[in-house]
Amino acid sequence: MTDQTSTPIAAPKAARNTTAAIALVALLAAIFITPVALNDQFIYHIFITICIFAGLSTAWNIVGGFAGQLSLGHAIFYGIGAYAGIMLTNLGISPWIGMFAGAGIAAVVAVIISYPCFRLHGPFFALATIAFLEVFHQLALHFRDFTGGATGMMIPLNIGWEWMVFRERLPALIIAFGMMCFILAVAWWIRSHRLGFQLVATRERESAARAAGIGTVKVRLIAVAISAALTAMMGTFHGMYLTFIEPESAFSLAFSIQIAMFALIGGLGTVFGPLLGAVLLVPITEFARGALGAEAVGLHGFVYGAVLVLVVIFIPNGLMGVVGRWFKPADTEGKQAEAVAAPDEVRAFTPPEPGEEIVRVRNLNKHFGGLHVTNDVSFTLREGEILGLIGPNGAGKTTLFNMISGFLDADSGTVEIKGKDGKWHKPTNPADFATLGVGRTFQIVQPFAAMTVEENIMVGAFHRYPHVEDARAAARRTAEKMGLAPYLNSEASSLTIGGLKRLEVARVMAMEPRVLLLDEVMAGINQADVRRAIDLMLSIRDEGVSIIAIEHVMQAVMSLSDHVIVLSSGEVIAEGKPKAVVEDPQVIEAYLGKEFTHA
Repeated sequence: MTDQTSTPIAAPKAARNTTAAIALVALLAAIFITPVALNDQFIYHIFITICIFAGLSTAWNIVGGFAGQLSLGHAIFYGIGAYAGIMLTNLGISPWIGMFAGAGIAAVVAVIISYPCFRLHGPFFALATIAFLEVFHQLALHFRDFTGGATGMMIPLNIGWEWMVFRERLPALIIAFGMMCFILAVAWWIRSHRLGFQLVATRERESAARAAGIGTVKVRLIAVAISAALTAMMGTFHGMYLTFIEPESAFSLAFSIQIAMFALIGGLGTVFGPLLGAVLLVPITEFARGALGAEAVGLHGFVYGAVLVLVVIFIPNGLMGVVGRWFKPADTEGKQAEAVAAPDEVRAFTPPEPGEEIVRVRNLNKHFGGLHVTNDVSFTLREGEILGLIGPNGAGKTTLFNMISGFLDADSGTVEIKGKDGKWHKPTNPADFATLGVGRTFQIVQPFAAMTVEENIMVGAFHRYPHVEDARAAARRTAEKMGLAPYLNSEASSLTIGGLKRLEVARVMAMEPRVLLLDEVMAGINQADVRRAIDLMLSIRDEGVSIIAIEHVMQAVMSLSDHVIVLSSGEVIAEGKPKAVVEDPQVIEAYLGKEFTHA
């Protein structure tokens, strides 16, 4: 490891945060004060609508932005909230109670319909949410005794705060503004706490998130339940504000797309992007409707589409991408990440005596159709040992890694991990392996590109430290050890391949593993980085971490490994000390061909 000097980043970051907070408070104040100052009923309506759509879009963004699940059926939860509020109001129950009843129902429905949908990816998930939306639309039409059918439902005109019905617009603005601020606060809390980090990690790289011990389905279900509840609450208020609800508008695909559109234009996955999208678009469409009247039917769709096209072409990160540049100075830290001097030679080391067995692999077999990828593979790993796993391309090394980290089920055979309790366990999924102290990297590096270096490492640290500040402190300690301390505020995407590989190792080390699985961490990097990586791995082993490393860089295998296993065509053809293994005729034949065995 080389000495690193940290850069003074805390003060500028705090100043930027303060400036951003002041700008946000000013925007929120303008949203509330402007209609009050102008005291015009139409202006009141515009700003109430801004608050409603900003709240709905922010709630959608928890699933569509943070978790990366493009839900186009979110009007389901809006409709549930609106109908729950109006139905209970007709029974003489205040919509303030109906609001929470609708939120609870929406959260349950969201979990029930989302669990099977989360098995789908890409456009199939979006299509499934549209299908469920149509199901609810048809149910609302069919059960007319409860919903009023196609004719809809009116609310009893009981005036007062208890019923959310007012002669003046100001009380409605107060409620809409308060609900919008509440939803923004929930979204900010989620994004700045463990759940938010885990959702973004799941969105960016689901495999890497699972390797970090994140229950990806669980965190998505939590997100969709919260999102649905918030959407239903705003739906209850909006139904009372409109005084009427009917299936065509409550369970509308166009309405669902409209909610998502504000987040896409404002900045998908950002906390305040949906607010900016609503502030930009709602006044344009509402003023156009007011000016053109019946001639403006459908105009809002044209406006949204035109603005979306312009945003995609010119500001693909949305309005928050533009605003963010105002509060963020030019960052060259990531570009400097590979400028750190590497040691001229690998430090000498004396291999420690191997300890007790910590991993047992017995008779692993895996077939893909008629291809036998691994054939009766067995080996053990001891505490404090570095085990090199080598073999030609297609030998089955990565498949073996996937089986001993829970990403792939073996057709037969067992993988046992010795826990801290001294007992042997047979984990079955990545989360179980992570709990037992097994961490892994990937052959193709998998950073969370939308996060900073510090946030990437924090995702791993959350496995041991649930609180943000504890995880941040652990991430910084790990970054210092990995030579990444100067680049904590750099975006992960700004690092070169050598920096990204160190970042991935750092994320795993922040989990405080007992066993580290390294899948070609030295592939594609220059010789200086190879020497640095070897030194880094030795320092990791010195901390008591056992390592299994797949490598094609023979310099690394010879320098690092206490024991080497050679795979060829899915079978173990040799194992032992590094020098003895590379001189084995079977190994030479596997790598170079039979004619070289007598050379």
